Amino acid sequence: MMKHLTRKTGVHKKGTIKLTNIIQTAKANKNFHKAGAFALFIGVVRGETKNKEEVKTLELEAYREKANEVLENICNDLNKKEGIIDVQIHHLLGNFEVSEELVYVLVAGAHRNKVFPILREAVERYKKETPIFKKEYVINKEGRTKSYWVSEREHKINSH
Repeated sequence: MMKHLTRKTGVHKKGTIKLTNIIQTAKANKNFHKAGAFALFIGVVRGETKNKEEVKTLELEAYREKANEVLENICNDLNKKEGIIDVQIHHLLGNFEVSEELVYVLVAGAHRNKVFPILREAVERYKKETPIFKKEYVINKEGRTKSYWVSEREHKINSH
């Protein structure tokens, strides 16, 4: 059973939040009447690694207290930008199959031209700054299953 969204931003156990609740929370913001747009980024499990290995599943964990603090700080910082009404980042934790949703980022603002740059900044910042760790279970080129832990930061650095 899905719970009502109790935390505005942070990490959540898979299955405890719904996108519709996140949108309702944004619309409940006392300043939402000033909004002309909101945009969403939905991150999903990619089925292939940068090395062209097939991803079977993904496991996500976090240093919860620190992750919540970092996500809240990012959102608070971005909420101060001109024309921005609401910024939320919700990262899910648990075991995921390919194509399952992992993260929701929502930005509401007065105009679309204000919303899109902040959405991009929110995504880039959560990926760089948040202590979320993933374990990839992959099928290597020899057809064997292997797994390894990769932090978001290490993954980002290694994928460039």
